[in-house]
Amino acid sequence: MAKRSPSSFLISPLSLFLPRGDAFLYLFALLSLFSLLLHHLSASPTSAHPHFEGFDAEEDEDFAFGDPKTDDVPPLRTPPPPISLSTPTSESHHGPPESEKSQIQSPPSDQSTKPPSTSAFEYWDEDEFEGIPQNVISTPEIEGVPESDSAGSESDPSPSSENLDKDPKSDVKFLKRLGSYSVEIACVSFLIVFTINYFTGKRENENLALAWASKFATKDSIFDKNFSLLGVGDTDDSPLLLQEGKNVFKFYASGRRFCSGLLATMELKSRHDLISRLYNMVVPCKDEITFEVYMNDDAMDQVVFALARKKLAKTMQKELRDLQRLAGLVNPPNGRKWVADELQIVAESKEVAGDLITDAVLEQVFGDKAFDKFGKGFISMHFSDQYLGSNKKMLVFKFALPDANHMADMTRLVALVPYYIDLIGRYKLSSHARSKTDAARTKIAQEIYRELQNARQEALQKKKAEQRKKLEEAEAKLSAEALRKKEAKDRARQMKKAMPKMKMTRAH
Repeated sequence: MAKRSPSSFLISPLSLFLPRGDAFLYLFALLSLFSLLLHHLSASPTSAHPHFEGFDAEEDEDFAFGDPKTDDVPPLRTPPPPISLSTPTSESHHGPPESEKSQIQSPPSDQSTKPPSTSAFEYWDEDEFEGIPQNVISTPEIEGVPESDSAGSESDPSPSSENLDKDPKSDVKFLKRLGSYSVEIACVSFLIVFTINYFTGKRENENLALAWASKFATKDSIFDKNFSLLGVGDTDDSPLLLQEGKNVFKFYASGRRFCSGLLATMELKSRHDLISRLYNMVVPCKDEITFEVYMNDDAMDQVVFALARKKLAKTMQKELRDLQRLAGLVNPPNGRKWVADELQIVAESKEVAGDLITDAVLEQVFGDKAFDKFGKGFISMHFSDQYLGSNKKMLVFKFALPDANHMADMTRLVALVPYYIDLIGRYKLSSHARSKTDAARTKIAQEIYRELQNARQEALQKKKAEQRKKLEEAEAKLSAEALRKKEAKDRARQMKKAMPKMKMTRAH
């Protein structure tokens, strides 16, 4: 048996991986195609970096861009030229730039920190530069000129034109600043107007109240002649008016027969309130004065009477309790002078209406001719012995106040107050009218009694329901044993009630 040499052991494993025959030729062709493809891709200017022949490492320093003192090295491919207002001049692909001032723009991050570079290619050889992209060629000289210089050369406006241009801009800025404070300006203006209106309106109301008091409550006036005490105090120096609010004033008088006193309340417009003043411009209202006369119990008979304009009279008849139960609308009688067509009487009987509307009153105020002239400020009159309040027997007059300069226009209306105090104090019903009024008041008293009884029963039922509810809640909290004991007690109580009652007697 022949022995193998050691070299055979090294060659035999490699023979397993090496191709043989046609496979070797196919592999060689594939490698050739791959090398050609790589060579083609490396030769393309878009895919490969431009490498310059004939340059050594020492010559690269002469072509550095930017400041030679800095260590920043720009990329091999330069960025595209920036867009500027100047138009570049046409030049060929190859050839040196026209001026040494052409510059290569640095990245945007470097422009803000260092000035643009002005270095250029000093040694230019067209044969050595092949395949150089167009953007490497320096930009025209015009781009090297600063934009500030070009802008200054294009237009050099005179100082007068600059001032003319600045004026509109300053006005616009001033208007914008004012617009930003529009809310604050509006609020401050409103507060100023509100404050001014507060003091002026308050003064107007005070002047109106003082004008009325000087006309009807001073010496030798209507109330001074009919009442012995005027004002809120006991002395002569006491004030006549009592101010309860900015638009509410009161006047008190006493010391007259048939009545215990008189209270006049002036409710004026809220002139001190700006919002109320604006509202009154849309929905007008009047300054009113109300006279409340407290009649003595023995000085007023059974009288229920009201006089007002037609619309207001119907409203009073529906809303006021005494007029709703006892009185009704009274039609004008035949063959007699009556109140103006604008007015409506609500009375308990025609007899009462006829007795209270006298000829003197028709001539002075409530007649057709007199009412057009003197009754403009009249609102209503209401007389009742069943008035709701602390004092049942009352006379109530409501008038509208004129302005301070025409306070004398309501003299005849104010004169009705003492006139009707005397008329009601002396008035007595006839027997026929009294019988009707007594029956009506008895019926009303029974209705009131039934209403009270019903209210009491409702209160008792409500109280029992609450007690029953409390017992049920207490039972729900008891235990089972406590419930059994309670049920046993209730059962024993019911059995005791069901047993017949026995009466024990002794035999004699």
